[in-house]
Amino acid sequence: MPAGLPAPASGPQPPIRLRPMTMDDEDEWNTVRWCNRDWLAPWDSGDPMHGSPLTFAMWIQRQRQSEANGTGALFAIERNMRIVGQISLGAISYGAMRTGVVGYWVDQRQAGHGYAPLAVAMLADWAFYDPSGPRLHRLEIAILPENARSKRVAEKLDAHYEGVRPGYMYINGRWRDHETYSLLAEDADGAGFAARLLRRYAADSTRPGAI
Repeated sequence: MPAGLPAPASGPQPPIRLRPMTMDDEDEWNTVRWCNRDWLAPWDSGDPMHGSPLTFAMWIQRQRQSEANGTGALFAIERNMRIVGQISLGAISYGAMRTGVVGYWVDQRQAGHGYAPLAVAMLADWAFYDPSGPRLHRLEIAILPENARSKRVAEKLDAHYEGVRPGYMYINGRWRDHETYSLLAEDADGAGFAARLLRRYAADSTRPGAI
């Protein structure tokens, strides 16, 4: 199981941390998800084969297996020791591609503080550069065209817009097109994505945009 993701070694320190989800998180996670059920419903993916729903324990067990296999990782986004969201890295491919897919959500009550782009930046630093990470070269973020908040996350990170993928993911009972963005390991110019983003926040006299 991956350890909590480290903060940048220098410069402003992030107001959030990323740590692995565990069985101890069941009650808190369920509460946060329930409070955000309407906020998150338009973006929730589903199973086109309509299989039996997973229990929390089954879900965590699958995550541990993915981590052991090196095919995925799941982290709670935590602020002041409370869960404010979730971020995942899945569909990891090694060999000549070394790529993975990022998914995330943030509690509506915590929107507007820049936590989602910062969480993606911290995940990217781990996935690209950390010896304990998968040492990937590319991260992909797929976003429904009408999800303006999530597209703003990609823009804050200077992600590359790659175009539309038809029928990319099963959302709310149908296959939906998604706009695809990517981050590459060389994009941060050696500074790290989180450190670069935190410097921008510190230099900005206004608060980060909502997500």
